[in-house]
Amino acid sequence: MRAKTKKKELTPGTILDTVYAFRNSRVLLTAYELGVFTAIGDGTKTAAQVAVLTKTNERATDRLMDALCGMGLLKKKSGKFSNTPLSARFLVDGKPDYMAGLMHSVHLWRTWSTLTDAVRAGSTVVQREAVNERGVNWLDAFIAAMHMRAYKQAPALVKLLDLKGVRRVLDVGGGSGAYSMAFVHAKQGIHATVFDLPSVVPLTSRYIVSEKLADKISVAAGDYEVDSLGTGFDLVFLSAIIHSNSVETNKQLVKKSFDALNPNGQLVIQDHLMDEDRTAPLAGTLFALNMLVGTRAGDTFTESEIRSWMEEAGFKNIRRKDNPATTGLMMGRKR
Repeated sequence: MRAKTKKKELTPGTILDTVYAFRNSRVLLTAYELGVFTAIGDGTKTAAQVAVLTKTNERATDRLMDALCGMGLLKKKSGKFSNTPLSARFLVDGKPDYMAGLMHSVHLWRTWSTLTDAVRAGSTVVQREAVNERGVNWLDAFIAAMHMRAYKQAPALVKLLDLKGVRRVLDVGGGSGAYSMAFVHAKQGIHATVFDLPSVVPLTSRYIVSEKLADKISVAAGDYEVDSLGTGFDLVFLSAIIHSNSVETNKQLVKKSFDALNPNGQLVIQDHLMDEDRTAPLAGTLFALNMLVGTRAGDTFTESEIRSWMEEAGFKNIRRKDNPATTGLMMGRKR
């Protein structure tokens, strides 16, 4: 079990800091959404010049950039603005380390603003299409956000796994294929298949081709709620999948994973693992609310809940392993 961390005692000052934290977030997200950092680029520009490039009001743009200076994300000298080294590296479109996934956070802002109504209703109150029907702009931003996080974490996580005898990996809901990339790099002879929705796999293929891994990673289009996952795999990987689903859907998915495995194959689930009273870790409690405002039945789950699904499906040798990220691993074998 994960060791409990001592919760920081709040004071009136920290309460107010928390209340007003949204302002910094909104300033940064608005500047990112409008392309302010990209408009400035590597040079210096006045507010009027940036306003022309971003199609915004000059006075309002000036005040926005003044706030960004106060936050340490821009510099201002003689009425002209420039990016700081941090913003120039991560917030200018076209740079190698550009944080393209932040547009997904822009979208999350809109759903999080409905939290009060969602708590009253018990589920999301946002009317929107299924993931497969949300359009390329939303999907591009979402997959980019997942790739930005997963690409850096994946190699360290894969090192925690026992890959002895593993030749075929099924990466369910694998998005950009970041974890599949880590699997094929970790051990010679592994072939990975990314199983995802029909609207996602073209994006997956784009990421795979950019990494020159098309000979080691394939894609399979389908919906894990209605389609078979296939058979003959040595490892099925579910990363950041179960939190989007209801308990019943997760039970079915774990059983489908069992059926997709060869004898002695293993299921690896990566997700938030909540303490039994669900008050920790903090990241998991907040993510449960993220699922509340954005999904019909998504949630974060405890170790005992996930263990029960795996036992019901027939898995043995079920164990938990924590990793350096905010998530944990649940693993089991098909004996």
